[in-house]
Amino acid sequence: MDYADIVNFHGHSCPGLAMGYRMSTAAMKALGLCRSGDEEVVAIVENDACGVDALQCVTGCTFGKGNLVFRDYGKSVYTLFSRKSGRGVRVVFHGRGIPDGLREERAAYAAFLLECPDETIIEMQSVAQDIPLPARIRTSVLCPLCREFVMDARLREFDGQNVCIPCAEQNASA
Repeated sequence: MDYADIVNFHGHSCPGLAMGYRMSTAAMKALGLCRSGDEEVVAIVENDACGVDALQCVTGCTFGKGNLVFRDYGKSVYTLFSRKSGRGVRVVFHGRGIPDGLREERAAYAAFLLECPDETIIEMQSVAQDIPLPARIRTSVLCPLCREFVMDARLREFDGQNVCIPCAEQNASA
């Protein structure tokens, strides 16, 4: 998938999207992987910014397939794993090679990020940690209060009943 396709998916080009594209393509190349059709690739992302859209397009990892894991650390860091080889890499955006003043010029900054050598903006290291488990199909249960279906793993006990999180929170504060 090329950058134009990713811009089309995201809606616009921006430095964050370019950053995510470069980080994702570098990780996939290091692992010798192609875009995942199912759950062959697993990604852990440490922010919820524009670059994650690029990662989804490049890697094929999505929340719906369960192979995209979000950790809200606010870092421009992606960790990718190959389920087949068991190998993983952690890619960190350091941006040390970005010329002074370029960050203020969004279009020029994005163009620079797309064309500069990897080592100018990222570092990558192999990781030795357990690969997240494959996605589990969970049972949906009807919440007795709001009458909406909720994944069984997300039920909370309230007043002797298993209810969805919003109902548990709303009734606990009432």
